[in-house]
Amino acid sequence: MTTPLLWLIAIPLIGIFVCVPLSERLSKMVALVFSLLGVIVSMVVWCQFDSASTGLQMKESWTWISSFNIHFSLGVDGLSLPLVMLTKLMVPIAILSSFRETRKPRAFMICFLLLDIAMTGTFLATDIFAFYIFWELMLLPMILIIGVWGSTERVYASLKFFLFTFAGSVLMLVAIFWLFTAYQSQLGFYSSEISSFYHVVFSSEPVFLGLNREALIFLAFTLAFAIKIPLFPLHTWLPDAHVQAPTGGSILLAAILLKMGTYGLLRFSIPICPNAFQQCIPLLAGLSLVGIIYGAWVAFQQSDMKKLVAYSSVSHLGFIVLGICVMNTEGLSGAMLQMINHGLSTGALFLLVGFLYERRHSRNFADFGGLAQVLPKFSFFLVLMACSSMAVPGLNGFVGEFLILLGAYKTDRWWAMIAVTGVVFGAIYMLTMVRQVLFGPVTSAENRNLKDLGISDWCSLLPLAAFIIALGISPGFFMKKFERSLDQYWSSFKRVSHVH
Repeated sequence: MTTPLLWLIAIPLIGIFVCVPLSERLSKMVALVFSLLGVIVSMVVWCQFDSASTGLQMKESWTWISSFNIHFSLGVDGLSLPLVMLTKLMVPIAILSSFRETRKPRAFMICFLLLDIAMTGTFLATDIFAFYIFWELMLLPMILIIGVWGSTERVYASLKFFLFTFAGSVLMLVAIFWLFTAYQSQLGFYSSEISSFYHVVFSSEPVFLGLNREALIFLAFTLAFAIKIPLFPLHTWLPDAHVQAPTGGSILLAAILLKMGTYGLLRFSIPICPNAFQQCIPLLAGLSLVGIIYGAWVAFQQSDMKKLVAYSSVSHLGFIVLGICVMNTEGLSGAMLQMINHGLSTGALFLLVGFLYERRHSRNFADFGGLAQVLPKFSFFLVLMACSSMAVPGLNGFVGEFLILLGAYKTDRWWAMIAVTGVVFGAIYMLTMVRQVLFGPVTSAENRNLKDLGISDWCSLLPLAAFIIALGISPGFFMKKFERSLDQYWSSFKRVSHVH
């Protein structure tokens, strides 16, 4: 009997074939319907998932290249389940936010559905070659979304995004083939199952520039994932891509695609090369701390709302990487939770910025002021999402950042002290944006006639607000789905890398 995992990929694929012969207008509704069907199936997966189990569940596998024992296989565990759920939530919101697009809307919707397949498949793939194919498949629709439907500098931004991401993909492919052959040379047969590479024993002899094979494979994987996160100083493609992308593209880029990098660290870099990771922890933690401060400070300097939110992602993703680097239960749990929190709050902020841009064709603070008098409903959601991003207690961001800081404090107090300054800066730049956009007198006559939230805006914002509040009030309900997996993950790391 087929598990629901296959349907998570098959439904958007069927949606693409249905959209192709339809009219431009009808394709929007069909894409939305199929994305909502994905939400329903993901809820089935959530309910069927056994929180007490630490292994892969609902596994599917089909022989692909039998001579090399390569399979197309899917599975879900505590690391992938929250990100799959987030993907299925954000795709219909991104589609709904793009309903006003008039330039080739059918192709636009097909790109979103193709992106849905690629992102979902990346989190579900348990075969290393299937993972790579889904990872690369994501490039095509996102390049088109930015390059065709983006703003004035869209071609430059899409090309920069492609070059950065493709460079990382080449490094990853080299590491995959090196691992694949190393496994065969050690055990005498091929395997492409990701978990099988966790047992490869690397020689300590230098191979290149004084580095052994484990260190080189770790660097190749980690550079690929660091580009996608993006970790400072590999972040320069992100602000351009965010600013030039249409609203739906920015939502999925911030909410899902960046998390593919942090997921890759947890799924590949750390369990395959635990000793190399242990040696690189100070470097990765240092870069994450620089990213936290740098991203927050540069965000504070912005006068463009979308640039501010884009640079804030550099800071927030720095927190997630720091949580991974501390490698204790609190830090890992906080990092996992913060992946979801950032997707919800930043996706919502990009949605709200897109709302203003569609009506005012500007994102600069100077063109606004006093919008709380004109757009009270919009203002409520902007304040709520800003508070979520600032990690205000009672909302989702607080629990994740608190756990990361607690984990960092247990590992190195200086890490926690430096990271706290990023929290302070985050409050400063978000409050600055809220004050300049919403409060004071209405400084422009054009702003007096702006229309407040419509039905589609409510349909997009209400689910995000509900999850933001629910995660803030009862995070344990969500965390119990991945706590056992993270406990097992941490125990395995300590055992393999001989951490005491």
